[in-house]
Amino acid sequence: MSYFLTGATGFIGKYLVRHLMARKGTIYVLVRPQSLHKAEALKQWAGDTTRRIVPIAGDLAESGLGVSDDDREALTDRIDHFFHLAAIYDIEASDEEMDVANIVGTDHALAFAAGIKAGCFHHVSSIAAAGLYRGVFTEEMFEEAQGLEHPYFRTKHESEALVRKRAKIPWRVYRPGMVVGHSQTGQIDKIDGPYYFFKAIQKIRENVPSWFPLIGLEGGYANLVPVNFVAAAMDYLAHLPGHDNECFHLTDPRPRRMGEIINLFAKVGHAPTMTVRLDPKLFRGVPEAVGQALARVEPVQQVTDQILHDLGIPHSVMQFVNYPTRFDSRRTEALLEPAGLRVPELEDYAWRLWDYWERHLDPDLFVDRTLSGAVRGKVVIVTGGSSGIGRASALKLAAAGAKIVIVARDPEKLEETRAEIEKAGGKAFTYPVDLADMEACDAFAKQVLADHGHVDVLINNAGRSIRRAIELSYDRFHDFERTIQLNYFASVRLTLALLPSMVERKRGHIINISSIGVLSNAPRFSAYVASKAALESFSRCAAAEYRDKRISFTIINMPLVRTPMIAPTKIYEQMPTIITPEEAAGMVAEAVIYKPQRIATKLGIFAEILHLIAPKLTEVVMNQAYKMFPDSAAAKGAPGEGAEPKPPSQEAMIFASIMRGIHW
Repeated sequence: MSYFLTGATGFIGKYLVRHLMARKGTIYVLVRPQSLHKAEALKQWAGDTTRRIVPIAGDLAESGLGVSDDDREALTDRIDHFFHLAAIYDIEASDEEMDVANIVGTDHALAFAAGIKAGCFHHVSSIAAAGLYRGVFTEEMFEEAQGLEHPYFRTKHESEALVRKRAKIPWRVYRPGMVVGHSQTGQIDKIDGPYYFFKAIQKIRENVPSWFPLIGLEGGYANLVPVNFVAAAMDYLAHLPGHDNECFHLTDPRPRRMGEIINLFAKVGHAPTMTVRLDPKLFRGVPEAVGQALARVEPVQQVTDQILHDLGIPHSVMQFVNYPTRFDSRRTEALLEPAGLRVPELEDYAWRLWDYWERHLDPDLFVDRTLSGAVRGKVVIVTGGSSGIGRASALKLAAAGAKIVIVARDPEKLEETRAEIEKAGGKAFTYPVDLADMEACDAFAKQVLADHGHVDVLINNAGRSIRRAIELSYDRFHDFERTIQLNYFASVRLTLALLPSMVERKRGHIINISSIGVLSNAPRFSAYVASKAALESFSRCAAAEYRDKRISFTIINMPLVRTPMIAPTKIYEQMPTIITPEEAAGMVAEAVIYKPQRIATKLGIFAEILHLIAPKLTEVVMNQAYKMFPDSAAAKGAPGEGAEPKPPSQEAMIFASIMRGIHW
């Protein structure tokens, strides 16, 4: 017995080939001339050691499948079963692609099978051939299909219609449900169907505790079947005598709602589940025209597109969430019963599907998340790059291949940093500038653009910190002026100077180094925290304005870092709660790679939440801290070691250890 297959190297096809290998006979597989290597891979995968798998060069889009006259003659009167599996199953494909692959390809396959006098034409259709039929679709039904507007539904329906109306030899049609991975191994070759929701489940798992109850939609019905069942059933039914010109539903007799399926995968993925799932019927009172009009409003579209993009869900998938069709497969189930072929319970193998996806198909596995991949060859400005966080960040980014532009006031320290970078093989360019001087800031921006053409990343790190109680600042308004001059005005001035060139190139990233103090409202840092809060507010507003121009803004709420800026506060020398500049540079690197809106420590986020839900309680806690940690001698205007306050008490040390990284 001999077989001919189109789509043999596809997902279902290769599993069917493996089943056919258990039978006697030659297996001819159609492959495009440029894809003959896939046939060789198929041979190895199927364990073909006797050369029973024979590749036939051709193309589904060509008349006669593009098969040579010699091959056609050799195949005539020799093929018992012609399996047509080649098709496009990607709902994101264009109308033209689907027309060529699903309709034109089927037409050519039918003509070729009849021309070589094949015994039976086996057409792999899909439950999509039923369109969006409301109710139960039986194996005898076809013309009753509804809602065929989507090109995938339409082309699957029309290709099956060709088989039913034009086939000149006996035919059999198979309508599998949504084909997922192997129920024993989880193996699948691409993301499709329910897999589109896996990234969303994963992201929820990373950001929400597993015990947290979620609210979602119940959705319509989804019929999932593992590939091994589909291939085994097709092999068995194809060889079962007396069933030509019939259709077989290879579907799960126990279809599940989308909400139930997502909950099941959330459970095996250790993510929180939807405790409450709203039935779509609740929204039937809203006129369809109103819903469609709302969906077309541009702000709604943009928000929806962004959410779906972040979750990795194609927009077209959403129209299948409320899929209304169920499928009657009782006749096929009875035929498969003697062979012991049944659709396995999804609960028994869902964990294998999740595990295989997370190990092999998770899109993040194929994204270059290295710092080198993010900055190599790019122009990166680091202000305040001669010491502390700026210096450590410049060294790290330069080591990853960035063209580092470092700016600071001290030429000697700049030169030391440049020399260290270049000694390690990096590239650095130094600009001694006092950014608090607005004219100097403008001149620097113009010079950088003239020297380098553009700037990819701007890291506004240069800053000034003042730790002084407000009661000691009554006659020191200049503290507030000089702090905001550098921390806020200089950063905004430089950003404004560089934004036009970023907009023109349609890419750019602004990273503003803020402070955990903005989240914790640390006492004694009113001037510093206010300046950083202003910078944060600017960043959030700018991010909204430039979102569609592909300009990203990131705020880093940096915890207390052991840098020269905090050296005047001697009490910090005795507190084991401060991160190093190198650790801070790691946070900067994370910002460069992932471009999040904000990076903050868990304690910083907790402090902000506590301020929102219990402001009075937080005020009391901060007041106690204010009294535990006195002003430095410098803040009191009495420099000199002898005037320094006593070492922190044991109570203060415990408090500082609990509140690690917060400015006191």
